[in-house]
Amino acid sequence: MDWILQIAPAFAEAHAPALLILLPMLAGPIAAFLPGGGRVAWGMTVIVTGLCTLLSLILLAQVRSIEGGAIISYAMGGWAPPHGIEFRIDALNVLVLLLVSVIAFLTSIFGWPTIKAEIADGKRAMFFGAFQVCFMGLLGVAATGDAFNLFVFLELSSIATYVLVALGSGRDRRALPAAINYLLMGTIGASFYVVGVGFLYAATGTLNMADLAVQLQDVGGNRAVQVGFAFILVGLGLKAAMFPLHQWLPNAYSYSPSFVTAFLAATATKVAIYALVRFLFSVFSLDFAFEGMSLALILAPMGIAAMLACSFQAIFQADIRRTLAYSSVAQVGYMLLGISLGTAAGVSAGMFHLINHALMKGALFMAVAGAVLTYQGARIHDFAGLGRRAPWTMTAFAIAGLSLIGVPLTAGFQSKFALVSALLESGWWWAALIVVFSSVLAVIYMGRILEAVFFRAPTNPHKEHGEAPLLILVPLWILAIANIWVGIDGGFVYGLATDAAEALFIGGAS
Repeated sequence: MDWILQIAPAFAEAHAPALLILLPMLAGPIAAFLPGGGRVAWGMTVIVTGLCTLLSLILLAQVRSIEGGAIISYAMGGWAPPHGIEFRIDALNVLVLLLVSVIAFLTSIFGWPTIKAEIADGKRAMFFGAFQVCFMGLLGVAATGDAFNLFVFLELSSIATYVLVALGSGRDRRALPAAINYLLMGTIGASFYVVGVGFLYAATGTLNMADLAVQLQDVGGNRAVQVGFAFILVGLGLKAAMFPLHQWLPNAYSYSPSFVTAFLAATATKVAIYALVRFLFSVFSLDFAFEGMSLALILAPMGIAAMLACSFQAIFQADIRRTLAYSSVAQVGYMLLGISLGTAAGVSAGMFHLINHALMKGALFMAVAGAVLTYQGARIHDFAGLGRRAPWTMTAFAIAGLSLIGVPLTAGFQSKFALVSALLESGWWWAALIVVFSSVLAVIYMGRILEAVFFRAPTNPHKEHGEAPLLILVPLWILAIANIWVGIDGGFVYGLATDAAEALFIGGAS
C-alpha cells in the first residue's frame, strides 16, 4: 500500500480523516441545487465518492504502515481529546471506511440509468444531494471517536435515508409507508442509543470513546453502566436489523429506488454492526460480566434465530427483492454469531463475512436493478428465461448468488469457512451445524431464482430485450469478479478483517 502514500499530496495525508467527511458534507447541499436534470449532480457524486475512496486508501496505507497497526487521532479545530471532537482511525474502522467508499463509488456509477427511470426529473438533483448526506453520515459513524457525535452522524445518515426510500414512491407507492416505518423504527433505535450514551456520560463524565473505555474500567459495572450498555445494545441492534428488530428492512429494501437498495444493502447494516462491535470490545470489554452474558444469551441466540427464521421466510417470497432482503437479515445473523464468540477468531470471521456480504448483496441488487429496468418485473416468474436474453447480467447475478450460498471458490465460502472454524475452535460444534443448515436453506431460496433464470422458458416469449446498460454492467461485474477473487485468494481481505479483530483484542482503545 506504500504506493498510495508516495503519490498522495501531503495535504491529503495530513487531513484525510476530516476531508473524508467534509467532501460529501459540502457537496451534498450543492448537488441538490444543481441544474441539468440531475446529470450534473450525478457527475459530482461520482467524483466525490471516487475521491473519498482514494482518501480511504490513504488512511488504510497509513494504518498499515506500522506493524501491528497505527492509530490515527485527528483533533478537529486543534482541540485535543478527550475534550475536543476526535476522528480516530484504526484497523477496524478504516476497513469500514474503505468498504463504504468503494460501494458508494460503484453504486454512483451504476445509478444513473435507474435514477432516470425511477425518479422524476425535478427531484433527481435533490436525490443525489440526499445520497451524499447519507454517505457522509455513514462515514462519520465509522470515523468518529466521540459517542455523541456517532449519534449525530447516525441520525444525519438515517434522515437522508428516509428521504431516499420515500422517493421510491414514484415507482411504487408502497415506498411511502416503508419510509414511515423505517423512520419510526430508526427513531426508536436512535433514541435508545442516545439514552444509553447519556447513562454512560452520567457515570463517567466523558463522551470520547477511548476515554470512556478508561473511565469505565475505573467506575466498574455499576447500575448506570449496565443500563447504558443495554440501551446502546438495543439501539444499535435495531439499526443493524438484528432479529427480531429487523421489521423495517424488508419493505425498505423492496420498495426503495434501485440505487438506494443496492447501496443500503451493502453498507447501512454493516456500519451499524461496526458501531456495535466498537462499543462491545473497545468501549466496554469482556471484563464486564454483563457483556459476556449479553454475547452468550442475546447476540448468539438472535444471530441463530435470524439465520434460520429469515432463511425460511426468504424461501416463501415471490418477489426477488424481498427474498434478498430477508436473506440480508439472515446474513446479519452470521456476523452476530461470529461476534458473539467474543474471540479474535470469531470477530475476524464476522468482519470477514461483513465485507463479503457487501460484495454479494451489492452485485445481487445491481443485477436485479438491471433486470427490472429492462424487463419491468421483480417477481421470480418475471426472471424466467433471462439467462438467455441477458447472459452477462444474469451470469453476474449467479456468481453473487453462489457466493451467498457459500459455494467453494466464492467469497461466501471463505467467510463461512472462517466462521465455522472459529465456532469449532470455541467448541460450538452445534452452532457450526446450524451454519451449514442455514446454507442449505440458502441453496433452496437462491436455487428457485437461478432455476427460473437459466432453466425455464420466458414468461412472455415475445418480449425481447437486451442486456442492462453498460453503466450497470461495469460496476456489477467488478463486484462479481471481486466475489471470485476473494473466493480464490482471500488473503488480503481476510488479513484486513484479522487486523481489525487484533485492533480490538490487542490494541484495545489505547
